[in-house]
Amino acid sequence: MDWELDTSTCNVNGLKQEKQLSASQRRCYSFCRRKSFAAFVASKRDDGQEEGSPRWCCCGQTFKEHSAIHKHTARTHDAEIRQLTQAAYERLLSQLEEEAETQQPDEREAEPVDFSAWIPETGHISEEQLQKGPGKVLLYYRYCLVEDPHLISAWQKALCEKLHLTGKVRLATEGINGTVGGTNTATDLYIDAMRSHPLFRMEEEDFKTSDGGAECFKDLKVGVYKEIVPMGMDPDVISYQLAGVPLEPEEFHEEVQALLAEGDSCSDTVLLDCRNFYESKIGQFTQCLAPSIRKFSYFPDYVDQNLDLFRDKKVLMYCTGGIRCERGSAYLRSKDVCKEVYQLKGGIHKYLERFPDGFYRGKLFVFDERYSISSNNDVIADCRYCGCPWDRYQLCSTAFCCQLVLSCPACRRDGRTACCPTCQTKGQAPLHREECECTDGRPRIPQDV
Repeated sequence: MDWELDTSTCNVNGLKQEKQLSASQRRCYSFCRRKSFAAFVASKRDDGQEEGSPRWCCCGQTFKEHSAIHKHTARTHDAEIRQLTQAAYERLLSQLEEEAETQQPDEREAEPVDFSAWIPETGHISEEQLQKGPGKVLLYYRYCLVEDPHLISAWQKALCEKLHLTGKVRLATEGINGTVGGTNTATDLYIDAMRSHPLFRMEEEDFKTSDGGAECFKDLKVGVYKEIVPMGMDPDVISYQLAGVPLEPEEFHEEVQALLAEGDSCSDTVLLDCRNFYESKIGQFTQCLAPSIRKFSYFPDYVDQNLDLFRDKKVLMYCTGGIRCERGSAYLRSKDVCKEVYQLKGGIHKYLERFPDGFYRGKLFVFDERYSISSNNDVIADCRYCGCPWDRYQLCSTAFCCQLVLSCPACRRDGRTACCPTCQTKGQAPLHREECECTDGRPRIPQDV
């Protein structure tokens, strides 16, 4: 596998000084050092003591505080830590070189790969801290070459299970896309592990956070797919590398402000929401074009059938966290009809962090048990039955239907809990989940020209 590590800088007699390594090598070496330091400290723990009162014995001394044994180790055993780090680093490089030479995609060796170096040490953290207490949900992605997504998938599964995280993680040769929930302690450790991995080169700002926890997901799903976001296009044909120009939230805000200032007289700019209709229904940017599509995989067909909307226009695209804009803007640019194509970096999530009361009004739809999060009090949607302002989704109450419904408390009390009258009368009949008024009454690919 190619982990962006140049092993030629390491000779068999010893590791060169850390400052001589490349940036990706330094991250890997630093991770090995932390792992070695933690292992050394763990080896000095006196397990004979009662639970709740740990102590460590080293050099004839007894330490009862984490900080004390850490300081002692750093001051007294630096040479040993360096030796352990060098050995761990060289083992990792050797392992990666062997994998690059012998493994092909989807061909697994019988012997499992040891990725313990990429799993954070949690010996100093109680299980209660990992499972109980305030939490959050992380949303992130990274487009990059992943030559063995199955290995990364196995690592992600092991990492999330150790930290008691739930959520969804998609791997492909084009990168990683994930949203996970857990305690603040667990999610912080997850971020550290992701940032330490030499493949992804992520920073703190690459993670979008919101209040939540492991309860926001039913379980943990980690898998390997063709695309990390399902657009239905071969990533080798429509690559993220062809994406539109990213705009920081401040820049995007200024563009939208200029668009709104011109009002109806502005005819050369399109503010395009590339999410699904049920997302834009409860929250969107003022004066946006929000296609009534049910899946992102319909987006390419929508563009094809509405090309005149974008011809000779400047297009400002946005989505939840930015990932759909990467591929969506690449597809739009491939049509060679727009003057310019821009995308909101970090998506609505990052925009709302900077402008909670800006030009995005209503709720932000999220793909977990919460369904939405909010930063302002605007309600732009209404109840499906009585028409009163309402924007809190719930699943259709009819079995075998996975549609979302906006039904206010009064209507729900009256028994109107299905997504439409047709679905309400189905009872428990095992019909196809899409056979209802919600889907029959809406064209698959709308014509907005």
